[in-house]
Amino acid sequence: MFGEKTIAVVVPAHNEERLIAEAVAQVPNYVDYVVVVDDASTDNTWKVLDSIQRKPSLFCVKHKVNRGVGGAIVTGYKRALDLGADVVVVMAGDGQMDPGDLHHLLGPVVHGEADYAKGDRLSWPGVFREMPTMRFIGNHVLTVMTRLASGYAEVRDSQCGYTAVSAETLTRLELNSLYQRYGFPNDILAHLHTLGARLAQVSVRPIYGPERSGISLFTACIGVPGVLLRSFVNRRRQEKTVLVEGRSPALSVAVNQERR
Repeated sequence: MFGEKTIAVVVPAHNEERLIAEAVAQVPNYVDYVVVVDDASTDNTWKVLDSIQRKPSLFCVKHKVNRGVGGAIVTGYKRALDLGADVVVVMAGDGQMDPGDLHHLLGPVVHGEADYAKGDRLSWPGVFREMPTMRFIGNHVLTVMTRLASGYAEVRDSQCGYTAVSAETLTRLELNSLYQRYGFPNDILAHLHTLGARLAQVSVRPIYGPERSGISLFTACIGVPGVLLRSFVNRRRQEKTVLVEGRSPALSVAVNQERR
């Protein structure tokens, strides 16, 4: 537990046979449940998971059909809620999220200061040395677009998937309506804004290894912007409905967290 809250970590994985065991092993001991979702891997990811899932806190789920990273996260969210988690974190199966940053990310949600905490790699000191130049530029471009689409005007790193969310917020989200592939981190922000969820941003260390990104140039330049357009239209429609029905839209607050 962390701050008297039950914590679950969701790990989406697709073809991560080399890295998944280490990624799971690095999850801090104060985490109560680890839910790994194998998104129809074609390598030995499931065999590796089968060899390590003797721990009572580890739960492994396998998709028969690939649903995308967002689909894997949604499956993990549902399993974490079933397990009774109070706060649910998303960590990658390739070890690109520093476990040492987890308590910083949990803080705002556990202490009731935010409903959704999002990692911010672009504010990390020395990010220029850690993050490849094209990714740095691309992330900034998509972040600007996400500010417009989501309604959160202060988002600093839209593409970071290192997040923590309260179970109460998850139960209010229409999980099955979230975009299931690349673009999920952008789309969920628009849904959260509609709920009036409070957003916290926490500086986290960017980690890059020799593995290649699964995001193609087409996805980055066409796919994600297309998702952002859809998110913007849906958000505006839903927020207009709130006003027509005479209800006041919930207040969305961006909380910029300093490292503690």
